[in-house]
Amino acid sequence: QAILREGLEDVAQFFKAHGSCRLPLSPSLLVKGIVPRDCSYFNSNAVPLKLSFQNVDPLGENIRVIFKCGDDLRQDMLTLQMIRIMNKIWVQEGLDMRMVIFRCFSTGRGRGMVEMIPNAETLRKIQVEHGVTGSFKDRPLADWLQKHNPEEDEYEKAVENFIYSCAGCCVATYVLGICDRHNDNIMLKTTGHMFHIDFGRFLGHAQMFGNIKRDRAPFVFTSDMAYVINGGDKPSSRFHDFVDLCCQAYNLIRKHTHLFLNLLGLMLSCGIPELSDLEDLKYVYDALRPQDSDADATTYFTRLIESSLGSVATKLNFFIHNLAQMKFTGSEARPTLSFAPRTHTLKTSGRIRDVFLCRHERVFNPSKGYTYVVKVQRDNPGDVTFVQRTFEEFQELHNKLRLLFPSSLLPSFPSRFVIGRSRGEAVAERRKEELNGYIWHLIHAAPEVAECDLIYTFFHPLPRDEKAAGANPTPKPADATWARSLGKVGGEVKLSISYKNNKLFIMVMHIRGLPPLQDGNDPDPYVKTYLLPDPQKTTKRKTKVARKTCNPTYNEMLVYDGIPRGDLEQRELRLSVLSEEGFWENILLGEVGIRLRDLDLAQEKMGWFALGSRGHGTL
Repeated sequence: QAILREGLEDVAQFFKAHGSCRLPLSPSLLVKGIVPRDCSYFNSNAVPLKLSFQNVDPLGENIRVIFKCGDDLRQDMLTLQMIRIMNKIWVQEGLDMRMVIFRCFSTGRGRGMVEMIPNAETLRKIQVEHGVTGSFKDRPLADWLQKHNPEEDEYEKAVENFIYSCAGCCVATYVLGICDRHNDNIMLKTTGHMFHIDFGRFLGHAQMFGNIKRDRAPFVFTSDMAYVINGGDKPSSRFHDFVDLCCQAYNLIRKHTHLFLNLLGLMLSCGIPELSDLEDLKYVYDALRPQDSDADATTYFTRLIESSLGSVATKLNFFIHNLAQMKFTGSEARPTLSFAPRTHTLKTSGRIRDVFLCRHERVFNPSKGYTYVVKVQRDNPGDVTFVQRTFEEFQELHNKLRLLFPSSLLPSFPSRFVIGRSRGEAVAERRKEELNGYIWHLIHAAPEVAECDLIYTFFHPLPRDEKAAGANPTPKPADATWARSLGKVGGEVKLSISYKNNKLFIMVMHIRGLPPLQDGNDPDPYVKTYLLPDPQKTTKRKTKVARKTCNPTYNEMLVYDGIPRGDLEQRELRLSVLSEEGFWENILLGEVGIRLRDLDLAQEKMGWFALGSRGHGTL
């Protein structure tokens, strides 16, 4: 800190002598001074500086940049240029992936400037709002976006931005082999746009932990990201859209394999250590798989998504990074509540005289459960507000208070664990009584506890409370806004059907809206097809089994070889969706029959087919 202050004085002297200068990041950025109180440093290895400059334009905001010394920023510039080219290709093809691409400029050997994106936070800071184990939890990203987008239409727009930008990041980081991906190198804007920073390792040159690669997954795609996309912890039709976006973006880049190989090949002699020989170019060639058809590449990238989502190593890497950062931030950082956008105090809000938990209400968004309505009475008799908080939010308040005060000063918190269904009406009623006692004792605790900022922030109305006070709209499930209407009880299957060189290709893509089993559990669905008539049952083809979902994704190709076109027009494709039941007979969930003569197979046919009882399918 002392070294930073000395350096800032030198910079201030420079501006006194010269008046103003243009920043290397862009000739359009004209600055006239430094703002010392807004300058600091980051706790990463190179200790980059966070600098804030006064804008010459009196109506313009301060210009914030990062200055790094010790990293070769030419590699970052090259990586960002490749991502910018990918984005141009996507936009030219009518696919806007909502990418955030910032400026980066190398000003000398091992040093340079990087643009700071406003209103953005690292995934680590978002996750540790839920504790040091926040990287293992599913809700932190969704809760953070909900906090900054309290209106339903704002939140839906943020989720849409997240789906597109996350898909773009998955494709770009995989193709370029960007490594050292921890939760301080991935950022999220309040508008939902996700982006990566710090490209110190690329083309598959992963950081090693002994003999183990730290980057074990193909790319970073974790369950908390899937939670935002699905609108909960179960797969929804929005996940189908995400997978389709990834595969479409991947195939568009594959068409330009030669462009990326030529551009990177031109840089082989420039002295970047991780781009020095043909093996480095071969990494990009292997990642783009130019020899594959679009269908094969779609199947391949779908398996990569599944592999990344199932990787425990990524979350473990995030957790280790959280622990490593605790030594820098643990002693200074004051705990805050993850669901509150800003901190409130006794001075700003007014003294709380009494609190009373009135009732509990059933909610469906962002997930099913119960919320508790608390009446807050302040010193002014007319100042009465109502706030809605979940049991998990009460628990977070208690956990954060324990970081500040000894247990002897705090009331005991109701047990989280219950026998039976944890969201049942009886449990909510019992918790209501227990939480009422808890908050009464909290308000009447020692002054240092009862008057602390955490409690005044907790009981201060959030935008969602103000909205609930104005109107009480009928709740609806979180998945109802972005997903298209299903229309059929039995669900629908998305297929791509094509015929070429006496081969019939059936791409089973997604299924949406399958009914749950009779016991209320989600099925384990798989798809089985036959070409009828088939008395010997030699045309049976099957996909893999998806586990516990009513909205599975497959992207698997089923191929029938050696079928002349004349024969094809006499056949019917019978597709059945079944739930695998282990030792018991598999359960039929729905089926569809498609007369192939009704389809013009001179070109690929893609669409959703309604599932039902035995009968002919409609597109």
